[in-house]
Amino acid sequence: MTTQPPAPTDAPSPAPADAWVAPTAGGPLDATVEVPGSKSLTNRLLVLAALADGPGTLRGALRSRDADLMIAALRALGVGIEEGASPTELHVTPGTLRGPVDVDCGLAGTVMRFLPPVAALADDAVRFDGDEGARVRPMGPVVAALSALDVPVAGDDGGSLPTTLPFTVGGRGRVRGGSVDIDASASSQFVSGLLLAAARYDQGLTVRHVGHTLPSMPHIEMTVEVLREVGVVVDDSRPAIWRVEPGAIAARDVQVEPDLSNAAPFLAAALVAGGTVRVTGWPTATTQPGAMVPELLEAMGATSSLDGDVLTVTGTGEVRGVDVDLHAAGELAPTIAALAALADGPSRLRGIAHLRGHETDRLAALAAEITRLGGQAEETRDGLVITPRPLHGAVFRTYHDHRMATSAAVIGLRVPGVGVENVATTAKTLPGFAGMWERMLGGSGAAAR
Repeated sequence: MTTQPPAPTDAPSPAPADAWVAPTAGGPLDATVEVPGSKSLTNRLLVLAALADGPGTLRGALRSRDADLMIAALRALGVGIEEGASPTELHVTPGTLRGPVDVDCGLAGTVMRFLPPVAALADDAVRFDGDEGARVRPMGPVVAALSALDVPVAGDDGGSLPTTLPFTVGGRGRVRGGSVDIDASASSQFVSGLLLAAARYDQGLTVRHVGHTLPSMPHIEMTVEVLREVGVVVDDSRPAIWRVEPGAIAARDVQVEPDLSNAAPFLAAALVAGGTVRVTGWPTATTQPGAMVPELLEAMGATSSLDGDVLTVTGTGEVRGVDVDLHAAGELAPTIAALAALADGPSRLRGIAHLRGHETDRLAALAAEITRLGGQAEETRDGLVITPRPLHGAVFRTYHDHRMATSAAVIGLRVPGVGVENVATTAKTLPGFAGMWERMLGGSGAAAR
């Protein structure tokens, strides 16, 4: 369960003095955007580099709050991580995992869910805690899986198995491994966290998902792919069952792809304002859920093309409503919801019930904030129905959620006076977002990075 956003007021609310007023578009866009590295890939690759059989290097790694929390946690556990020629070049030297240490998860799901299975390999206790919002994010499936593998996990009260932060993993230097059943209906990260550490377990690990639904499958596919790239044997031939064989994790020198989901608001801007936005470094093949961005924007009225590694999206300023299943790419829902609030007809976003367990309850938050601006947005069992209404300026609350802030910026392209509360929360995955956004709007041929 996550913090419930408050009900919106009917009247416009003045922006607080420290709110960032989202700029409106003065005309059609013509901009090129360079998006930093993928958070999802950066944090997976950091974990694998920390568990590898020798030193490795990440190039183009994301440097954001989530990534820096992962770096700090791995350093605390005894892993050497040093910057190279730039902050995005990281040299990783594995070391004996150690305790006792405290790990600050912040609000990073990848830290709180990827590192407990790693901490089980440490030689002593590792305590996990995070921001206030992190303490309500579900953790039970990871804790239960580790307990089933005879790894001690205890909450601060010393009672029954904890289901949220804070808790302590009693590392013993090794994990037997074997097999576990896990309900990952609330987050695919529960599966990925176990798979990333599994090759270092004595017997490897078989993970069986036993829930009714499994969101964000591309993220699990991403985990499987990066494991195979470092020589780990993974059998995913059976639905919802993954077998990781024990063995070495090869050290690598690897280039991190740009974060395609972070590119989504910039590309969506072409649809709202008209004109063209280009994103460089777009891969021809990827497991990132953000790869769905071009087809989603096309369904809402854009045209797109990929020329080499440059994705170009062009819009006319008209936005079409859609009925779309975002089960595989829920992280795109805030951008699509923002577009839906500006569309020419109703939209229905399906398959995203799991967003209630993200940085905030994103479904409640999106419904509340679109309504606060004068729109009509209603929660369903697994998503949102958004019916466009005339919008007005008001404070758009972000609930410490980076994607809420970027969705507000998209709406602000057309609606004057949208004050974005705590735009700095975008530093979680996209440091400098406000400046990039303003540069995109700064004039013909502008480059934002």
